[in-house]
Amino acid sequence: MSVAPFPTFTIRQNDLAILAAENRIGDYPVAVRTAREVVSGGFANHSTHPNTWTVYFLVDGQWALVESTRGLRREWSSLDRLEKWLRSCGFRFFWVRNDIDFVETLTEDAAEEEAL
Repeated sequence: MSVAPFPTFTIRQNDLAILAAENRIGDYPVAVRTAREVVSGGFANHSTHPNTWTVYFLVDGQWALVESTRGLRREWSSLDRLEKWLRSCGFRFFWVRNDIDFVETLTEDAAEEEAL
């Protein structure tokens, strides 16, 4: 995956089975770490859980964001929960993208130590 996906449209979660049956979903889904958008109770507490996971699918050559049946962006509080949902939909593999958490680049010395 050379280009970071960015959704250009949305699909409803109940459309996934139809799109998969029509072979309109290409590549693997992408689990993306994002800032929370949906405001509700439970795990959607912004102060405790400001970030969340969402998922993009490649549909007809364009990236699509998954919405709930009610039209809100689907969000998961953990990657484990998202993985279980993807598996329940029949997807065994997926990419992971995290644009929020800082990742320190390894220097040559650190890379050599990691190799040992």
